[in-house]
Amino acid sequence: MAGGMKIIAENRRARAEYAIEETYEAGIALTGTEVKSLREGRANLKESFAEVRDDEAWLVGCHISPYGHGNIHNHEPTRTRKLLLHRTEIQRLLGRTQEKGLTLVPMKMYFKRGRAKIELGLGRGKKLHDRRQDVKERDANREMHRALRERNKG
Repeated sequence: MAGGMKIIAENRRARAEYAIEETYEAGIALTGTEVKSLREGRANLKESFAEVRDDEAWLVGCHISPYGHGNIHNHEPTRTRKLLLHRTEIQRLLGRTQEKGLTLVPMKMYFKRGRAKIELGLGRGKKLHDRRQDVKERDANREMHRALRERNKG
């Protein structure tokens, strides 16, 4: 896959639990054993989130399993990792997360041209009734498509 994108981990619950308004792509500052572990696909974004503090962006709670062939220099699995974004993007994210009550949610982690990247979604947490509404809409669409298929068959 020369120049392609290889997905390492995806946070499938993110779109269900948050109404995502914007997405950003950020690089991640990693150690050697973390990169090797990611190449084996050993990452989990479930409990993670991103935050901006001291004019820097950080990925908190992302679990990257220790590298199997690592030695005493292996990494801490849930350490806080620095996200690599442009200063203007960091300033925009800082403003949006502070004033409007938005959260930075890691959506997926992938390799792009050999570099580890993470897709961040800027979203607002959905309430239970919002999630129920999404399920109702999905079911209604499914029924509508099924009815159209049946009509076109006959």
